[in-house]
Amino acid sequence: MNLTINQNIKFSKFHGAGNDFIMINATKEQILLSEELIYEMCDRRLGIGADGLILLLPSDNHDFKMKYYNCDGKESTFCGNGGRCTAAFAHYQNIIKDSATYEAVDGIHNAKVSELSSNEYHVELTMRDILSYKLNDDSLLIDTGSPHYVKKVDDLESIDIVSRGAEIRYDKNISEDGVNVDFLLIKDGEIHIRTYERGVENETLACGTGVTASAIAASLWQGGNNIDIHTKIAKLNVRFNKDNNTFKNVVLSGPATHVFDGIYIFAK
Repeated sequence: MNLTINQNIKFSKFHGAGNDFIMINATKEQILLSEELIYEMCDRRLGIGADGLILLLPSDNHDFKMKYYNCDGKESTFCGNGGRCTAAFAHYQNIIKDSATYEAVDGIHNAKVSELSSNEYHVELTMRDILSYKLNDDSLLIDTGSPHYVKKVDDLESIDIVSRGAEIRYDKNISEDGVNVDFLLIKDGEIHIRTYERGVENETLACGTGVTASAIAASLWQGGNNIDIHTKIAKLNVRFNKDNNTFKNVVLSGPATHVFDGIYIFAK
């Protein structure tokens, strides 16, 4: 006899600067998710469509716990825009009011949420301190919650982001486990980036840990401790305290948008 598992999974779709996520509140009920199911839900043609899926889980010591999965279905390292959207989602779900302290794979994060309209939020999120990295004249290898390789370029439009990004992402001489790749352009007083994300294996419209990595790279190359970064469709800000080329009290801030709610009907 075959057992059929039926789940009607309530979800919300959020995006942070175009980096989009399926958000599920699992603080009061157990949600059964397999790698295959997450992959299907994130599929942009056959599912809901997203760069990743985030579970909001109960925590014994903090407001909640965030668990992040890439769209390949695998649990992953920290996601900065996902972390900002998680705080906005927790506010929307009435789990928090305007601030939160929560657990994630890389440690504890603090967030401040400002509701701008019925579906628009501004979220400030603390990131991990940065005490070590590998800096070269035109590249930076750094872990901002997820590993990133920031490459300084003279032009963003002529680069094949997917091809060149994949080449660096899988380069064992850079990282045995693979990295996310950020192409950074500093021009006319502005900083622009495009990012290839591992696990997505494609370019995403934005990446919060990548924006953080790029802001630190820009600070190391040209100075500054309050830096605006332009992604493909939005602007994010990173500020920090810089001391002897270490970075503490790092805060990533920018927009988070509630797109829609739905129910994913799964039967297998």
